[in-house]
Amino acid sequence: MDYYEIWVNLVDSRKDLEFVRAVDAYLGHLRSQGRLESWRLTRRKFGFGPPGLGEFHLTIAFKELAQMDAAFGVVATRAGEVERLHHPVYSMVKDFTSALYRDFPDPQRTGV
Repeated sequence: MDYYEIWVNLVDSRKDLEFVRAVDAYLGHLRSQGRLESWRLTRRKFGFGPPGLGEFHLTIAFKELAQMDAAFGVVATRAGEVERLHHPVYSMVKDFTSALYRDFPDPQRTGV
């Protein structure tokens, strides 16, 4: 599995539950189309965490990079239903940071 890790803060922290609903609608839509495997949204607790990372952490799981690339291709169109669902998410966030991780050791790794 490949994991697209995203950390953000909200423009208006009072809209935290609105953000959760928007993420659920957007990523739920992509998941229902088989464009991602799963996702998880977490929130920093008691203020613990590196100062450079946002209060919210989103992990999006993909079978492989090809699935992730296909999902990005759909989102990049900035059109139709996917844009209608994506806009509320990205319009609520600031301080975006992301990373790409993988399961380790890789399944194709020899000598493990």
